[in-house]
Amino acid sequence: MKKLSFILLLVIGAMALTGCQGYNRMVEKQEAVAAQWGNVQNAYQRRANLIPNLVNTVKGYAAHEQETFTQVTEARAKATQTTVSPENLTTESLQEYQQAQNQLSQALGRLLLIQENYPELKANQNFLALQDELAGTENRISVERNKFNQTAQDYNAYIRKFPQVIYAKWFKFESKAYFEATPESQAAPEVVF
Repeated sequence: MKKLSFILLLVIGAMALTGCQGYNRMVEKQEAVAAQWGNVQNAYQRRANLIPNLVNTVKGYAAHEQETFTQVTEARAKATQTTVSPENLTTESLQEYQQAQNQLSQALGRLLLIQENYPELKANQNFLALQDELAGTENRISVERNKFNQTAQDYNAYIRKFPQVIYAKWFKFESKAYFEATPESQAAPEVVF
């Protein structure tokens, strides 16, 4: 009887130890997802901060392009108002966030096309510097989104493995959503010369 109690105690102790380690690892991975989400938001915020300077530079050359400026300003406002907390990284909330950012990207694309109509704008050093900063920022956003997806994938895979799946359900560790390509980006862009 003592031997059976001792074995049972050992099994329960091993399960508790494994559970604690699994729980702590899930917390670490969940925090890594939250930290990487902060990096994604930081890259988007950098873009939002650059936009007023870019708009003002272009406005100086293209005063009658008011509709484009209004669209950029409205898209920027919507993109900065749409937020997702690390605790609420669901597919729906991430799609809403991504949609607001895509609208901003489209408006910026229209703004950058204005340069075709204003040759003096193409040569303006401020415009060129801001355009380079914006291109660099877009690259940073892409890198941070990719890192976020990798971190979320690592976390999601971990909480779905045995025995973590048991503890994940007990302690309500939920899967995190991924950034996905928009339907518009599935088609190859048409290049016309």
